[in-house]
Amino acid sequence: MTLDLARPRPSDILVTYRIETAGDPEFLATKIASDQSTGTFVDLPGETPELKARAAARVVAFEPLDGSHVPSLPAKGATFNRAKATIAYPMEAIGTDLAALTTVALGGVWSIKEFTGLRVIDLKLPSEFEGLYPGPQFGIGGSRRLTGVYDRPIIGTIIKPALGLTPDETAHVVGELIASGIDFIKDDEKLMSPPYSSLEARVKAIMPLIRDHEQLTGKKVMYAFGISDIDPDEMVRKHDMVAREGGNAAVININSVGMGAFLFLRRRSSLVLHAHRNGWDLITRHPGLGFDFSVYQQLWRLLGVDQCQINGIAAKYWEPDDSFVQSFSDLQKPIFHDSDRPLPVVCSGQWGGQAPETYRRTGQTLDHLYLCGGGVVSHPGGPAAGVRAVRAAWEAAVAGIDLEEYAKSHPELALALAKFGSKKPVSEGI
Repeated sequence: MTLDLARPRPSDILVTYRIETAGDPEFLATKIASDQSTGTFVDLPGETPELKARAAARVVAFEPLDGSHVPSLPAKGATFNRAKATIAYPMEAIGTDLAALTTVALGGVWSIKEFTGLRVIDLKLPSEFEGLYPGPQFGIGGSRRLTGVYDRPIIGTIIKPALGLTPDETAHVVGELIASGIDFIKDDEKLMSPPYSSLEARVKAIMPLIRDHEQLTGKKVMYAFGISDIDPDEMVRKHDMVAREGGNAAVININSVGMGAFLFLRRRSSLVLHAHRNGWDLITRHPGLGFDFSVYQQLWRLLGVDQCQINGIAAKYWEPDDSFVQSFSDLQKPIFHDSDRPLPVVCSGQWGGQAPETYRRTGQTLDHLYLCGGGVVSHPGGPAAGVRAVRAAWEAAVAGIDLEEYAKSHPELALALAKFGSKKPVSEGI
């Protein structure tokens, strides 16, 4: 078939799909537009041309791609055709509710049986969404202001192990980290409020240490407590508990609490909201299914994420370096204004050794939180030496000095290279 492409209107929501099928991808592009708007399997009374003109989705762009001999989903066939199609969803039909958008443009599309693969690869929102959702309250500038760090990445670490430490044991570790000169500490995402370490007990054990250190030095270490809860009211109660004790940040497992609960919290929040995207891999790891981070991150930025974890160079998990670099770039691009950009959180098996490659491949920006777990706390010289090693690595990266050379005058970096050097990343190119 030959597609008759429509012209997009300024108010349209544009969603781009990568289609894979044993059949005709042009037919499936039109089927998405029909099934997800006014169409059904039989003609309906009242489905007039005027109704379709007002509310029907339309194919506005189509590009054939190279086919594949292996389907993304089990299917019979020798060749599977692929194409990129952009569908325009009219504002008249969807409005600006993100629940409606995800139901119509993202959620229901996968039920169409002729697909052997389908991935959402781009989303462009019209100006009607501008200012409608709260967006980041702190973002990059607020994170820098609250940590007092302006001329380098914010250096952070994680309380490990997440499961097992009592509040007093956690506070002992936190005390060492605070003394080390760290900028940011967070609860592991698996630690929320279990019976052996309730959030209330952790807050009462940790916040006095942070307040005392601030009184002595003027530096307030940012501690992000895990306050995720399936009950939005309970999550707000936990938020208020942290805020009353002088805390300024919280970890939210965004996929676990959901968009509605997160928005409920954000509208009442006075804390920096640090997003852990646990479960993200379920919807993106297969390259022919799910959707790209460029689409996913826009929704959470509109809702108000201040800091967003995105893995890092030579990460300990599955995500390749190129994917991390693209995710970093996605977070740097404004949706509508610079203020809607959250702080990228570089994490997952990080230590100073990845600093030069991270700096090179993220456009030589220092606007991120460099989050190291074992790369700080497992340093042979202890956490303070671990922090100094990471800072030295970033000094070398910015100055363009080889880490081995810089380590000759920075003993903590030399020890880190000796212990973690086998993890030194190999460039994957620009």
